[in-house]
Amino acid sequence: MAQPTTEMPATTTIDYDAFYSNQNITAVAPCDRSTDNYMGAYMSTFYYFIFFVSVLGNLLVLVIIHRFERLTTVTNILLLNLVLSSLIFMFSLPFLAVYQQRSDWIFGEAMCKIVGTIYYLGFYSSVLFLTLLTFDRHLAVVYSLSAPRMRNHRYATVSCAVVWLVSLLVCVKEMLLHATKVSGQDNRTYCQDTGGSLGTDVAERLRESGFHIQLFLFLIFPLIVITYCYVRITITVLASQLVTKFKTVRLIFFIVVLFFVCWTPYNIATLMNDKLHQGKPACSEVKKYAYILHVTRNLTYFYFCISPIFYTFVGKKFQNYVRQMLVKRFPRLRGHISISGQDQCAHSRSMSTKSTQNGL
Repeated sequence: MAQPTTEMPATTTIDYDAFYSNQNITAVAPCDRSTDNYMGAYMSTFYYFIFFVSVLGNLLVLVIIHRFERLTTVTNILLLNLVLSSLIFMFSLPFLAVYQQRSDWIFGEAMCKIVGTIYYLGFYSSVLFLTLLTFDRHLAVVYSLSAPRMRNHRYATVSCAVVWLVSLLVCVKEMLLHATKVSGQDNRTYCQDTGGSLGTDVAERLRESGFHIQLFLFLIFPLIVITYCYVRITITVLASQLVTKFKTVRLIFFIVVLFFVCWTPYNIATLMNDKLHQGKPACSEVKKYAYILHVTRNLTYFYFCISPIFYTFVGKKFQNYVRQMLVKRFPRLRGHISISGQDQCAHSRSMSTKSTQNGL
């Protein structure tokens, strides 16, 4: 499993017995982790930038969905839940940035469990919502005649509820494992998935089960489903030669591809790192994987920073919605920003509908 809170960023010398206390490892010479720890502390400053840009971008998407779209469509409901899962994930980053820079957990035992849990909740739910979005597009395009009977509000609500339930159940493990521990070597507090008072054997079994869950449920299964769906979508679009269908699936296709390009290296690196630490790794191997994790981890966080750009600038509807908001806020821009007439009419109808519903 990915372990964002177990990376020690400060320039310290880490002893294997102190750092991997959950493993049955005999005493070995201390491993100097100063170089990769310094790299982690330096790169963690990027977390603040990612956090602010991502939160602003995702909030913009939420505002657009609220003001211009209706949550009666399946796609909008799924996109809304995907944005929420991204925001949940992003709220863990400021805590992790401070932790890596100080090499000391200052937020207490409860926040250690909460931050560790929401990190994985955001990650797991994002993967499943992207998979669900792709499957929904597959139904809409490949089975365009029969799909509308199934693709209704109830279908979307139940699907989202299942995703959140599965993600929450898997995250129970993270809530149980994450705990603070004061190191006797440097008297610093660390937030690790050592299991706390669960005991070494129970914690080890939980980590082992988590390894297989992440590998199969959140990496292999989504890749298989998404690959299959887009092969079928591509075949159908090419056979029908309908440009409108291609435009419909293009946005989600870009989002999904971007997600897996950013997330797959990190998943592979963390899975290999977990396997490495189940034995007695050499110091050089530990440091090598630490460098790889630092780089791939920042690549995954970068996804959450730029994904709102795809929502707002790849889709033409979202582009027009942003222009409408800018023109309304800054009327002088009206002569410099073009707005689609069709979207203006749609916006007027939407505002009229809301006014009627509100009794105005």
